Amino acid sequence: MSSIAVGRENSGSIDLYYEDHGSDRPVVLIHGWPLSGASWEKQVPALLAAGYRAVTYDRRGFGQSSKPTVGYDYDTFADDLHKLLTHVDAHDVTLVGFSMGTGEVARYLGAYGAKRVRSAVFLAPVPPFLVKTPDNPRGVDAGVFEAIKESLVESLVADRPAYLARFLADFYNADVFAAGRVSEHVVQLGWNVAAGASPKGTLDCVAAWTTDFRRDLQRVNVPALVAQGNADRILPLAATGVPLHQRLQGSRLVVVEGGPHGFIWTHSEQVNRELLSFLGKQP
Repeated sequence: MSSIAVGRENSGSIDLYYEDHGSDRPVVLIHGWPLSGASWEKQVPALLAAGYRAVTYDRRGFGQSSKPTVGYDYDTFADDLHKLLTHVDAHDVTLVGFSMGTGEVARYLGAYGAKRVRSAVFLAPVPPFLVKTPDNPRGVDAGVFEAIKESLVESLVADRPAYLARFLADFYNADVFAAGRVSEHVVQLGWNVAAGASPKGTLDCVAAWTTDFRRDLQRVNVPALVAQGNADRILPLAATGVPLHQRLQGSRLVVVEGGPHGFIWTHSEQVNRELLSFLGKQP
């Protein structure tokens, strides 16, 4: 098991579990909530087969990483990522974030710049900013968002396992795809991973979703790919992928027809094709 210490809580070390395979140009994959680095099961083999170095890791509180009660904010997540990149001595990196992991990509580039980074990929993104404000008209109305957040928190506190089951069904649009693109076993696997995460970390991450990444995005000066399904029930394309693409000058936007939030599994062939094409076009 490979791990790196990124901090301490009282007498215990806060360690991140990671996997580092392959060689040549590194691609660092950052997972979504409430899963782990194992969710890149469809992408890692494709990257290795194409000759890339694939690095995955579990965010603090999730998967096989430590489960502290502190540090569930994007400043800390970006610092954890920085420590990992330094530890594995990764340069000329393509950062690939999915869902909540896209926040790490944005905040890392905003905080640390592109010294180690070659390019960035945002899959089913959280940025630029989910909440509607006078200068962010495409966001979700603040009152509506707060009501959603309160309901979500109440559900997590009342019965986290039951909430996760409902969330993952919508994550994959399981009622639409049935066994054609995602089996009940894949959904169950996701639930097993999510149920094993830190209850407090799972809950605390909800507050991080309202992070405003617009200032971070001003510092993104590397080639960028934005991809999202147009049937995403978790993060609306019009409020996330489209405005993110518009803020990232020169970025490429790929809209996957019928793709749910979890399109890195259901539409993995298309996602992998776009990802490898993007990687291959960089000099």
